[in-house]
Amino acid sequence: MVNVKEILATAIEKEASDVHINVGMPPVIRKNTELFTLDFPVLSNADAKEMVISMIGPDRFKVFEENRDIDFSTTIDDGHRFRVNAHYQCDTIAISFRVIPNQIPSIDDLHLPSIVKELTDLPRGLVLVTGHTGSGKSTTLAGMVGMINKKYAKRIITLEDPVEYALENDMSMIEQREIGFDCPEFASGLRHVLRQDPDIIMVGEMRDLETTSSTITAAETGHLVFSTLHTINAPQTIERIVDIYPANQQGQIRTMLANTLQAVISQTLFRRVDKPGMVPCTEILLCTSAVRNCIRENRIYEIPNIIETSRRLGMQNMDNSIADMYLKGYIDREEAITRSSNPGKLDKTLPAMGKPAGAPKQKKEKEKSEQKPAEAMMSKSS
Repeated sequence: MVNVKEILATAIEKEASDVHINVGMPPVIRKNTELFTLDFPVLSNADAKEMVISMIGPDRFKVFEENRDIDFSTTIDDGHRFRVNAHYQCDTIAISFRVIPNQIPSIDDLHLPSIVKELTDLPRGLVLVTGHTGSGKSTTLAGMVGMINKKYAKRIITLEDPVEYALENDMSMIEQREIGFDCPEFASGLRHVLRQDPDIIMVGEMRDLETTSSTITAAETGHLVFSTLHTINAPQTIERIVDIYPANQQGQIRTMLANTLQAVISQTLFRRVDKPGMVPCTEILLCTSAVRNCIRENRIYEIPNIIETSRRLGMQNMDNSIADMYLKGYIDREEAITRSSNPGKLDKTLPAMGKPAGAPKQKKEKEKSEQKPAEAMMSKSS
């Protein structure tokens, strides 16, 4: 029987970001966006079942069998933690692990704009971090909460599914509540959190109408609230929140959102070319009076222009961030252009800016010679 902790320990040794277990193939890791197989036996459904039971126990496994999906976290002997999703595919068990770094990274280490630090000084309101799955939203939130923890004596309550970064009390007093363990769901946790005397609330995800409504209400009652959404930019974020409400309530929610929203940080990760790792490019929206009027009057289409013309305030659009990261020598020119919102414009702009002399080149990784790419293994198995 394959030991799941041995697989996870090997993934840590290889500096992987993700581990994937699928029946009929060896374990696969992701490192710097690429997939590699590990030197373990081909896994059976019995192997996968035993792994899940060893992590959550037989009682929760019965719940998993009924729901066919479950989220949780696990820790191996050396203290490394993982966010885990177990699910079924083709009637067999599959497991996906995300490595959670032991140390909470600082905002500077994450290469986030300096304005993000200033957002941690806000007394109240709603701050949203958005992006696709795997874009580093949880890491950014952890960095912001970690900064508050070092500066202020606050009571911080988090609602997470599952708890990712383990936050230790420093200046602040922190409670971390895990959905499914400490409370049944986000909405129920939020219903009670206002009676727990919080100064700051972190909600892992605004995933439905009830959670969204409770999150905005918490911000409206004078708390500083952080949360995430799976949206790719600030205008889409505002539209998503409004659209989740019935049509007859959308005017009211625009007013509430205009009064409570403080900032939207939308981010995506790029592979670094100066060294192994990833770096975020970000769009920053700050809720000035002009932005609040746009939200209130449903003129969301004007927000991109406000971002473009308000760089002195700390706002920036995604293409400006991409260009900045390229000029610093962090990301590849071709990827920068391909993933921008206006590739033609950026293609013309970047040569005029010029790439810094002596920008570091990407280092070759030993893993490429030591491991077989997953795609090659898959083709052999087929």
